[in-house]
Amino acid sequence: MNTAECLVASLEAEGVERVFGLPGEETEDMLFALRDSDVEYVPVRHEQGAAFMANVHGRLTGDAGVCLSTLGPGATNLLTGVADAFLDRAPLVAITGQTDREALHRESHQTLDIVSMFDAVTKWNAQVGDPETVHESARKAFKVAEYEKPGPTHIELPEDVAGVETSVRPLPQRERVRRPNPDRESARELASMVASAERPLVIAGNGAVRTDASDALCSFVEATNAPVASTFMGKGALPDDDERSLFTLDSGTHGEAKQAISRADLVVTVGFDIAEHDPAAWNLEDTRLVHVDSIPAEVYEQYDPDLEVVADVGATLRAVNEEIRDGDSDGGTGAVTDDDWYADLREHIVSDALAPPDEESFSVRGALPTLRDVLADEDVLVSDVGSHKMAIARHYPAYAPNTCVISNGLASMGIAVPGALGADLAVDANVVAATGDGGFLMNAAELETASRLDCSFTVLVFRDDDYGLISEQQVENRGTHFGTGIGNPDFVAFAESFGVDAVRPESWEELEDALEDAVASDSLTLVEVPLGE
Repeated sequence: MNTAECLVASLEAEGVERVFGLPGEETEDMLFALRDSDVEYVPVRHEQGAAFMANVHGRLTGDAGVCLSTLGPGATNLLTGVADAFLDRAPLVAITGQTDREALHRESHQTLDIVSMFDAVTKWNAQVGDPETVHESARKAFKVAEYEKPGPTHIELPEDVAGVETSVRPLPQRERVRRPNPDRESARELASMVASAERPLVIAGNGAVRTDASDALCSFVEATNAPVASTFMGKGALPDDDERSLFTLDSGTHGEAKQAISRADLVVTVGFDIAEHDPAAWNLEDTRLVHVDSIPAEVYEQYDPDLEVVADVGATLRAVNEEIRDGDSDGGTGAVTDDDWYADLREHIVSDALAPPDEESFSVRGALPTLRDVLADEDVLVSDVGSHKMAIARHYPAYAPNTCVISNGLASMGIAVPGALGADLAVDANVVAATGDGGFLMNAAELETASRLDCSFTVLVFRDDDYGLISEQQVENRGTHFGTGIGNPDFVAFAESFGVDAVRPESWEELEDALEDAVASDSLTLVEVPLGE
């Protein structure tokens, strides 16, 4: 094999099913190696879309998604999606081409220092400069990308290395690195703190979903009666139909989840990253704080835990549950607390989230109950970034982990359509991409990719001819907005030009019918919702 063929054989050994990317002159050996492999190569319309597809695939499956680009502009286009995976903790392996190494010491056409450029947004990244190390580079890229906390890695393959024969063969895929169980003393201390608290509360972060800790969290909540407020990326860790769910940290018209935090006398964060939600907004004051995660807490004045349990998140919760059960069996008081202190807040959140629209014109908020009704518990909603994301995070109930995909680390616009494509290929469930008009047009060309692959997800486009979230913030700060207005094409005609079914409902009844038909169908469908009309 040559080096490119060994790299592709390594992808096969890792169980990779497809690679998303754009072709380039410098990746020719890689492309023809993919042609002759069992790995499907998916040509996309923009490298950012390729990275978002790999990103969401990794987030939903736990297996690193793979994206490919050439050098120069291909790599810079890829960068945003890789950076998004970095702050969203999604396992991803990016592969880029490069010019011959002999040209790297001087200015050269399309040549940038890609390894240095990717260094700030990857867990590990390197150039394959020696054909005899390609198997190690590939194995390390997947190993590092997939262990906690997961994230992107990057391999650069220069053109003059790709075609060189190599004697090495792919290293076998191994069982993932095991996360440590908590020490008994820490589990006992946490159980004791919970048992002594009158108003304990849990904040569930991305890690509670990512590490499959949902069942353990549900058992913990059952044992303690503690309410749970999730971050945007922790939605579904505790099903929102559980009476102890307070939805997200920004839930409710009056910030009820934050009110609950201010009432609590103990806050336990589970799999939380401060990049998800600034702790300074919680107003913790002197409330005791416990950090449960696979790595220590970031050093931050507003997030200074009294106790840190650094171990596997699910194993920690199971150990604490066992300690609580042992306390009950020994005649202790147990850890079950009264729910009177947060039940009123839960009631407000639920009534606000599930209320039907009370206006004739379309709104994102009014559309969410209908969307929730037409989707099954296991169906996946992929949200783009904008004002609609805030409404989805606050008001869309999630009933299972990984069923509401929100980017809130880097929070990059343009993720919804390529992300939904990645989701549609990764899960056996219905998928909906919810996006504003601004984010939609950033990667709308991936409709062609989705159509070519015979995908069957639904794209829900909220059109307001504006970068609405920025307008809202400007109006709040200055009483007016500037620089946010945009124009749009006829989205129905635009989608139909790609061979995509499309509809523009004119009433709430028509919207409900359109969503029911689109989600139930085996077709790729776009539903345009003109806001305020």
